[in-house]
Amino acid sequence: MKKIVLIIAFFFSLTNIFGQTNEPKLKISHLTGDFYIYTTYNTYEGSKIPANGMYLVTENGVALFDTPWDTTQFQPLLDSIKLKHYKDVTICIATHWHSDRTDGLEYYKQKGIKTYTTKLTDDLSKKNNKKRAKYLIEKDTIFNIGQYSFETYYPGQGHTEDNIVLWFNKEKVLYGGCLIKGAEAENLGYLGEGNAFEYETTLKNVQKKYPDPKYIIVSHHNWNNINSLKHSIEMANELKRKNRK
Repeated sequence: MKKIVLIIAFFFSLTNIFGQTNEPKLKISHLTGDFYIYTTYNTYEGSKIPANGMYLVTENGVALFDTPWDTTQFQPLLDSIKLKHYKDVTICIATHWHSDRTDGLEYYKQKGIKTYTTKLTDDLSKKNNKKRAKYLIEKDTIFNIGQYSFETYYPGQGHTEDNIVLWFNKEKVLYGGCLIKGAEAENLGYLGEGNAFEYETTLKNVQKKYPDPKYIIVSHHNWNNINSLKHSIEMANELKRKNRK
């Protein structure tokens, strides 16, 4: 009997080990209605970091917001969307120039998907040898895709010089990208191309313009906590105060 118990315990230990090493590279979660969050992963400073993007299923195809950070997941994401919703991705909008948002732009452009960034993002992508979109957003713009409407908004400098957010007014979905950090975040993350002095003002601009979101999607943390914007403002205030000393 003791031998059987040991064998069973050994089997479950192997299951746990292999289960940990075989975690999916792509995760898709339902947000609300036709909105879905997709998550890929990459390694930053020795740690495995999630990168959240979003997509919206419309009558005229699927709108994709940002591209996978894991470059092996460009096509698997398209395949997963097609298998799940029987629709193709027709448009992709990246929210700033860093690789975790833009790496798939060239690949999707070659697939015939309409790719967009702001003009400022394109300038920075070109300067930093990053992937670039085919179409440029010259100013804050309202997009109408199928039965859905949403707008792009540039609130100012923060995580990067060019970071934008997306707002879906009817559904009250705020897609904050890397500008907004999770409610559990301990700091504002990488700020190598950021603006510590303007970050708080930029976040307050978002809060003032969109005061009543039901959902706030952040890039690298848990997106289920609606307090992420408030917490990010508090961290930005503390960062600015420290830098003034």
